[in-house]
Amino acid sequence: MKRMNLREMYPFFKTDVWVDVDEVVAHEIHRFDLKENAYKLKTYRHRAYYSLDRDDGIEQDVLFLSISPEEYYERKLSRQQLYEAMCQLPVKSARRIYAHYFLGMSKVDIAKAEHVDERAVRKSISRGLKQMEQLLKIM
Repeated sequence: MKRMNLREMYPFFKTDVWVDVDEVVAHEIHRFDLKENAYKLKTYRHRAYYSLDRDDGIEQDVLFLSISPEEYYERKLSRQQLYEAMCQLPVKSARRIYAHYFLGMSKVDIAKAEHVDERAVRKSISRGLKQMEQLLKIM
């Protein structure tokens, strides 16, 4: 058993409060303190006062406040124009663009699913994007 002072761990304790803790628990508390101090040092050194976690969008979702009505309307209009332009494309190009950019499929996977060469998929997507660019310039 190891004796620990709770006042060192919890700032709301104003006087010493001693407890007996198992060795394993004391070791885990010590290991946690080391990791916490290393993280603080890392954020200080890299001037990273934001999350150092992977870029999975969690922080953006938490920090992103509601959008204004004007911005919502602009997004709706641009999405509508995008879908209208896609509807004017040939069926193959539209399907391949949708699969690649909206569903996140790779061009190789699209080619395997359609039993065609990857070059055909790449060319079809490229031509479709050029056609969409021309259609969106007109709108």
